[in-house]
Amino acid sequence: MNRLAGKEGFCRSGKELMVSSYGPHFGEEESLVGTGGSGAIFLTNCNLGCVYCQNYEISHLGYGQVRSEPQVADMMVRMQEGGCHNINLITPTHFAPQLVKAAKIAIGKGLRIPLLWNCGGYESVEVIRLLEGIVDIYKPDFKYGDSAVAEKYSNAPGYFQVAKEVVKEMHRQVGDLMLDGEGIACRGLLVRHLVLPNGLAGSEKVLRFIAKHISTGTYVNIMAQYRPCGKVRKFAELDRRPTLAEYRRAVDIARDFGLTRGF
Repeated sequence: MNRLAGKEGFCRSGKELMVSSYGPHFGEEESLVGTGGSGAIFLTNCNLGCVYCQNYEISHLGYGQVRSEPQVADMMVRMQEGGCHNINLITPTHFAPQLVKAAKIAIGKGLRIPLLWNCGGYESVEVIRLLEGIVDIYKPDFKYGDSAVAEKYSNAPGYFQVAKEVVKEMHRQVGDLMLDGEGIACRGLLVRHLVLPNGLAGSEKVLRFIAKHISTGTYVNIMAQYRPCGKVRKFAELDRRPTLAEYRRAVDIARDFGLTRGF
């Protein structure tokens, strides 16, 4: 879609940045939060259509306001001045050109903390390649090991193959997650995997791929916080939290594959 001509694609976004909120965020991984928080900028809309989306109002309903690139640059600089350890761009890929421009403006104003690309894993590999040398930390979700499941619950055909290529490219650029002397992430790859009820996330296939084709040094956050949200009431198989046994099974699988960082 030619967004410069006012057209919108699946992500329902035009040429202008839309931001839902921004500020220090303390709900991320410990190595991202530290003492000052992660400098989160929640971008409006999404290129996925997860029926269980926990940010439904932002990602599906488009809650947010148009912001210019200089305004977003000022957000970045203010959060650095407030003690945040990184700039955490949440669901950013459909605004990649605008965000790169905003980052360039912010760097000109003194931005020095790492830039974090926090995405759903269903990205354009071509766009990720263009971000080489710009993004310091990649944090993709790796949601599914089965593309048919991904298509049903996230409107993401071919998800597993796409995510595999995307995560490989991210790791090629930045390598395993590196921490500074105070335990704060400064560069590298951090992968999130959300455990779904009834094994629907395909955890074994996801974790096997990471261990065999990325690195056993990959920092993997296996998450247990799934809860029924959004439109999930229409899907009985997703309409409950994962059990402790289901979560522990995913962690055991990761350990069996030699993955020991994260969890």
